[in-house]
Amino acid sequence: MGAMQIREKADVCVIGAGHAGCEAALACARMGLETVIFTVSVDSIALMPCNPNVGGSSKGHLVREVDALGGEMGKNIDKTFIQSKMLNISKGPAVHSLRAQADKAEYSRSMRKVLENQNHLTIKQTEVCELLAEDMEIKRDNENKTAKKRITGIKTFTGAVYECKAVILCTGTYLKARCLCGEAITHTGPNGLQAANYLTDSLKELGIEMRRFKTGTPARMDKRSLDFSKMEEQFGDEKVIPFSFSTNPEDVQIDQVSCWLTYTNEKTHEIIRGNLDRSPIYAGVIEGTGPRYCPSIEDKVVKFADKERHQVFIEPEGMHTNEMYVGGMSSSLPEDVQLAMYRTVPGLENCKIVRNAYAIEYDCINPRQLFPTLEFKEIKGLFSAGQFNGSSGYEEAAAQGLIAGMNAALSILGKEQITIDRSEAYIGVLIDDLVTKDNFEPYRMMTSRAEYRLLLRQDNADLRLREKGYMAGLVSEETYQATLKKKAMIDAEIKRLKNLSVGASKNVQDFLISNGSSTLKTGTNMAELMCRPELSYDILAELDVDRKPLPDDVIEQVEIEIKYEGYIVRQLHQVRQFKKMEKKRIPEELDYHDIKSLRLEARQKLISYKPVSVGQASRISGVSPADISVLLVYLEQYNNKK
Repeated sequence: MGAMQIREKADVCVIGAGHAGCEAALACARMGLETVIFTVSVDSIALMPCNPNVGGSSKGHLVREVDALGGEMGKNIDKTFIQSKMLNISKGPAVHSLRAQADKAEYSRSMRKVLENQNHLTIKQTEVCELLAEDMEIKRDNENKTAKKRITGIKTFTGAVYECKAVILCTGTYLKARCLCGEAITHTGPNGLQAANYLTDSLKELGIEMRRFKTGTPARMDKRSLDFSKMEEQFGDEKVIPFSFSTNPEDVQIDQVSCWLTYTNEKTHEIIRGNLDRSPIYAGVIEGTGPRYCPSIEDKVVKFADKERHQVFIEPEGMHTNEMYVGGMSSSLPEDVQLAMYRTVPGLENCKIVRNAYAIEYDCINPRQLFPTLEFKEIKGLFSAGQFNGSSGYEEAAAQGLIAGMNAALSILGKEQITIDRSEAYIGVLIDDLVTKDNFEPYRMMTSRAEYRLLLRQDNADLRLREKGYMAGLVSEETYQATLKKKAMIDAEIKRLKNLSVGASKNVQDFLISNGSSTLKTGTNMAELMCRPELSYDILAELDVDRKPLPDDVIEQVEIEIKYEGYIVRQLHQVRQFKKMEKKRIPEELDYHDIKSLRLEARQKLISYKPVSVGQASRISGVSPADISVLLVYLEQYNNKK
């Protein structure tokens, strides 16, 4: 009797179970679609192969936004963190960012439990080798002869076929991965896990443009071999603020572990410089491009030769292990050089390495092949998220995974897909940068990338994005109504404070003097007083005797909205101008060869990128403001003819 091929049916197949894959699969399943998530190892679900932390500058914003849209990362880190800290509190609220050190094993275990108990979601440990697709239609023009295809399923290494309506690629750093530690090269994924060696060829056959990137991670050390007396102790915040808007703040007030700070020195740098010829990066062994904003220690020593020292953070990997993570010293140098280098750092003189530092190279895509919905332009039903899109970081991956998952589900359900633009969220900035700019290195989110960052604060992510999550079906009616109630309370309190007159009585003048504030020459209102840097909502309680108690998160919004009103109004005006350009849609069938006044470079770029709006077209490098003016005139004529 002949062998029977296994054939299964699903709505969505998610390839990869890292931070992107988890969010994508949960979104699809929670929207009622039968979803299968494939991983080379069930033990690697939501793995943190690099530093086990979530958040940090700008990345904390992404986690809050994922949570506001109905994602899982914020809830999971709230359950599994061992230290939490709000960064940049000496600066304005636009750049405040939450960062939490996770218990690596617990984070992975907790997320796996969520996936295992999610209705409509199946976990499958196997390697996906091939994407199955069929031709839809042939689209031809002078420069672009590509067949538009539609995804029909996937095939695994064992020969099983899963027929589906959408596939989400979340392969992270696993495709044709190889790890490098000096001359020692292993063809594995992160942490020695199995690489995925077959899918790249299938992607290339579908006409997908591939790239080779690299990232790296530092050594892990045995805690017992370190001398913490030579380091600076780093404590968590006294009052912990949760990542998730749905987490009860009382539940995260836990005993926290310490992290530690030490520094490299000239001796460290000497050892590195003396062994650069043995570094795969500098010996030309590594083909992939590394991340600019998370460089190896070799890169730091070479590129910042004038710096006498670099920060080194020693952070625990979890509560039930002695492994310590050496932040700031990722490397691909040989094992003997690593040991000598690390032992020059104060507190690490007798360190014992549990896991060597390594660089990892992997295949990923050029993300300009994607729409802002994260669907491939030429392959219907194929979505892509995470490091596979040329980004770096757990948070960037989770954000893309959630958007890809939501849009794959909406597409199957026959509903309009969601696009989040630059004025609405850091997620919008992240995706827009990926799909419209030439990214020749792993992309990292930063607050400086967001033009409207005063509006896109981490504290108001729920007010900005809950509605989109609710419309997609990922945010419950109860949660959405609670957000609407919160917004109404904020608006009502701001209005009350603006209408509450404060006279120049002796009582008021004495209060102002006692709080280091100048006296009044004439009457004012409570909101005007709150704009003074030395006065706050809490301090003004003495003058505002009739105020009703309000939740802390409402008070926070009231204070920020009043104190920064001038700047906020200015940014809202800028957003209105931005939205005008985003609303000017470019028809998919538009032939740029018909626009005679376009410069050749602009025409080539526009044909290559296929922007969906004039706003997106304006952000493509090589497309000038003059080209945009030409495009606008042509579009007006084009639309009038229709």
